[in-house]
Amino acid sequence: MPEWIKLIGVVIIVVGLALKLRTTLVVVIAALATGLVSGLPLFSTPGREGIIDMLGRGFADNRLMTLFLITLPAIGLAERFGLQERSAKLIRRFRTATVGRLLLVYQLFRVLHGIMGIRLNGHPIFVRPLIFPMSVGSAPGASEDTIETIKAADSASENYGNFYGQNLSPVQPGVLLVYAVLTGLGCKVSVWSLVLYAIPIATLSVVLGAIQFHLLDRRLRP
Repeated sequence: MPEWIKLIGVVIIVVGLALKLRTTLVVVIAALATGLVSGLPLFSTPGREGIIDMLGRGFADNRLMTLFLITLPAIGLAERFGLQERSAKLIRRFRTATVGRLLLVYQLFRVLHGIMGIRLNGHPIFVRPLIFPMSVGSAPGASEDTIETIKAADSASENYGNFYGQNLSPVQPGVLLVYAVLTGLGCKVSVWSLVLYAIPIATLSVVLGAIQFHLLDRRLRP
C-alpha cells in the first residue's frame, strides 16, 4: 500500500468541513480511516494498542479542556439575576474610567493570570458577563455600531492578555510543547529560556494594546 494513502484522514477532514458536516464526527472518521490504512487494529491486542483505545486515551488525557462547561450554568444564573446591570453601575461610579483604560487594566489582569500559570476561558467567564457591560457603562449613549466596536475591543483585550501571557509561565502547555519539540530536534534549551524570550513579546503586546485602546478612547470621545 502506498505511503500517501495514510493522508486519507486529511482529505476526509477537508471534505467534511467543506460540506459543513458535524466536526466531531468528521474528525473521528478521519482518525479511524488513518489508523486502519496504517495497519493499526481497531481494538487493542496483546502488545499493540488499538485505534479505539487511542481515541479513548486521548479524550481522557485532555478531559480538563471540557471543564469550562461547568461554568456556563453559573454564568447564566448570574446574568439572569442582574450581573451585567450591576457591573455597569459599578463602573459608572469611577468618573475617570474609560473603555480604553478598562481594557488595558483587563489585559494586564489576564497577563498576570498567565504568569501565575492559571488557564481560564476568559470570554465566557469575564468578557461576556463583566467586561462587556462595564465597557458599555463607560460609554453612555453609545450607538449600535459603537457597541459592536466596543465588543470587538473587549475580545481583543482578552486575546492579547491570554495569548501572550500564557508564554510567561514555565508550566503552561504552550511553553512545554515548544520545549518538547525543540529538545526532540536536538536543540539545547531550557523552559526558563523560552519564558525569558517571551517577555519582550508580551511587553510589546501590552504597549500595542495601550495604543489601540487609547485610540479607541479618542474615537469614542464626544
